[in-house]
Amino acid sequence: MTDLARTQPSALDQLPDRDPEETAEWGASLDAVTRAAGSHRASYLMRRTLERAESAGLALPPLLESDYLNTIPTAAEPAFPGDEAMERRITAWNRWNAAAMVTRGSRDGLGGHIATFASAAWLYETGFQHFFRGKEADGSGDQLYIQGHASPGIYARAFLDGRLTEHHLDHFRREAGGDGLPSYPHPRRLPWLWEFPTVSMGLGPISAIYQARFNRYLAARGIKDTANSHVWAFLGDGEMDEPESTAALALAGREGLDNLTFVINCNLQRLDGPVRANFKIVQELEAQFRAAGWNVVKSLWGSAWDELFALDTSGALVRRLREVPDGQFQTYATRDAAYIREHFFGAEPELARLAQGLTDAKLTECFHTSRAGHEPRKVYAAYRAAMAHKGAPTVVLAQTVKGWTLGPGFESRNANHQMKKLTGKEFRAMRDLLELPIPDSKLDDALVPYVHPGPDSPEVRYLQERRAALGGPAPARRVHPVALPEPSAKPFQALAKGSGSQEIATTMAFVRLVKDLMREKETGKRWVPIVPDEARTFGMESLFPTAGIYSPLGQTYDPVDRDQLLYYKEAANGQILNEGITEAGSMADFTAAATSYATHGEPMIPFYIFYSMFGWQRTADQMWALADQLGRGFLIGATAGRTTMTGEGLQHADGHSPLIASTNPAALAYDPAFAYEVGAIVREGLRRMYGPEAEDVFYYLTVYNEPKVQPALPEGEGVEEGILKGLYRYQEATAPAADSPRLQLLASGTAVHWALEAQKLLADDWGVAADVWSATSWSELRRDALSCDAAQLKGEDRVPYVTRALAGAPGPVLAVSDWMRAVPDQISQWVEQDWYSLGTDGFGLSDTREAARRHFGVDAPAIVVAALSRLARQGAVRATAPKEAAERYGI
Repeated sequence: MTDLARTQPSALDQLPDRDPEETAEWGASLDAVTRAAGSHRASYLMRRTLERAESAGLALPPLLESDYLNTIPTAAEPAFPGDEAMERRITAWNRWNAAAMVTRGSRDGLGGHIATFASAAWLYETGFQHFFRGKEADGSGDQLYIQGHASPGIYARAFLDGRLTEHHLDHFRREAGGDGLPSYPHPRRLPWLWEFPTVSMGLGPISAIYQARFNRYLAARGIKDTANSHVWAFLGDGEMDEPESTAALALAGREGLDNLTFVINCNLQRLDGPVRANFKIVQELEAQFRAAGWNVVKSLWGSAWDELFALDTSGALVRRLREVPDGQFQTYATRDAAYIREHFFGAEPELARLAQGLTDAKLTECFHTSRAGHEPRKVYAAYRAAMAHKGAPTVVLAQTVKGWTLGPGFESRNANHQMKKLTGKEFRAMRDLLELPIPDSKLDDALVPYVHPGPDSPEVRYLQERRAALGGPAPARRVHPVALPEPSAKPFQALAKGSGSQEIATTMAFVRLVKDLMREKETGKRWVPIVPDEARTFGMESLFPTAGIYSPLGQTYDPVDRDQLLYYKEAANGQILNEGITEAGSMADFTAAATSYATHGEPMIPFYIFYSMFGWQRTADQMWALADQLGRGFLIGATAGRTTMTGEGLQHADGHSPLIASTNPAALAYDPAFAYEVGAIVREGLRRMYGPEAEDVFYYLTVYNEPKVQPALPEGEGVEEGILKGLYRYQEATAPAADSPRLQLLASGTAVHWALEAQKLLADDWGVAADVWSATSWSELRRDALSCDAAQLKGEDRVPYVTRALAGAPGPVLAVSDWMRAVPDQISQWVEQDWYSLGTDGFGLSDTREAARRHFGVDAPAIVVAALSRLARQGAVRATAPKEAAERYGI
């Protein structure tokens, strides 16, 4: 051992060393270089050796960080294929109009964001001019996930190419009239332009990864050739703090999604200050992405830095750039040359000597504005490298200045995210910097104008010709209506017949239905089962050998249960997406499949089944994004209710998901009690979402893990209508006597069974006649009632369905469910009878179903006591009846 040798044990100590003498010689050589040339030289040699080993394909762990330099040196940059001067003029017009739009809107307090697009303008323009494929190209075009705060720049470009007018720009954030522009990328608000909602931070990155994966899934299953579709996700470096931003990086690396490129705008600032004030966000992200198996392209320094790097013969400049934290570097971007000389170059003599030959103007240019993200040639080189790389996704880490070209009051300032407008003086300075032909006479300090070179100008012709060559305008959303054939009646008839004497849970009824629907000749292949590693919990293992679990590698191993009938089968063309333990990933999968009808012109029918507790509670933000993206499909909240999940306890007991679902205007939430109700709802859902007049909605069904005998579909008029509208009378009371007290029991889901038991107890023990109603959807009843209220304000005489359904029903109404009371209480104001509800408010607990229901006061005896209490208030039963019932049933 030499004096510089390590003293800590290593994993390599466990491996045999067949030539210890040679190993010692290598170590001695390294020690000698360190002593003779210094640690910097030794580190350099080691990194070059590791790079050589990596390029030779040797089995070594990859280097996670490289120097704080551009991955592609200036000398290696490819020739720029466009007219750079023309593209600079186009970008200048876009910068101006983006700033003007937000500034004009700020007169009325509407706000907007200027600094983000100012920093990222070239990141977008280079893509639009040379890379982003439009919808009119072969295949489906590219999928663009635009950073939400950059939307003003995208609107400005659409104005330049004639897709938007000044009227549109003046209605930025003014949507009430119907022709305004949404603040951020909102497909539901502007469906011809935006494809993907991205401003809920973190959802864009994970959605982009699963979109790229779903593109491969479609191709593997022979549904659509997606070879020419590339997914581009534009993100902020601050956004990468969100856990969803990095949650699926390993998936993309593991599956080699080289149809995916992340472009992270590293302006080193988030909303309040530096992203990593005491550290370096670029280096952190590089290590994170490399560790996940991504190709990393760093595009950091503009061409002004070339002279500095050429003078750095000792490596002192590179070392200094690596050690300066981002917070300090942002300070350099706002200080004069003297400050830079003292605090940056004064760190060591070699740097000071390097700076002696540089002018003050050169130093301020480098440290204030010269970033690779502001130079089209460097951005083009990075993008071309990303597209050329095969076998892994690529992240481009592009360094920019936040607020660039907006003047010293904006550039690199901590507060620039909240700065909404420029003054007249600042617009004049911006005009001069961008060399725009706008005379002073056109500038009004009170209302800065939009500017346009004219529809036949060289700039507009160039822009449109480039987009035509790339397949049409972008971003753009296109829907080619493709109605799916109606499935045969047979699968639904099986549920309508009931289960005979067999007890099955509604979860199993749904799975059996979908399994039959997946056998349909015309539409079976379009079902996309999605599950977060709980397929066996939900009885879906029977799908494994028949449908297969999607894996791009197929199955490279012998499954441990291969000799069993329902073995674990993975396949390159598998239909099931079993995502592991990730609700967020599964929801991103669902969104990609639910919007395939627009993204690829291929309608798919996803159903995502999950523990109801971990749906709307954990990933509701993604479900809002799904609604914004106009997704269609079935979300299945399984093991639903607060008392059916025995033994799991507080955190797993869902008593509120239908309430949260009801807040989403695109979600149709149902809580079916019986298998035939499940069938009717799914059948209607297929018609509404995939029929000739498809609607942009999705369904949320809660299903239970409590086995029950499933009855047949009741005969009589209005049953199926009631199922779909949310309420029908399931079982009318048989009155013990003609003058028996009457009441109405409304129940949903598994609570219908408690209500039926209570109906019998009330009749047998108390002489009370109770009708039992199945409330399949409290929220759909409420929406219908709200629409009637809105119509009444316009002078229309419309009565809510729930009011009409219960009209004339005798006695009080008592509602009960396995949810908190606020769920059924949604409809109380439209029920004319005396209203009361029971529910499972509070935290869940571990116990038997019977004990849990007694604890919450929702079991059959509790329903009886509550019913008698309401009747006693009306004088329909003796006043002591509720107390007597409580004593009788041990409550």
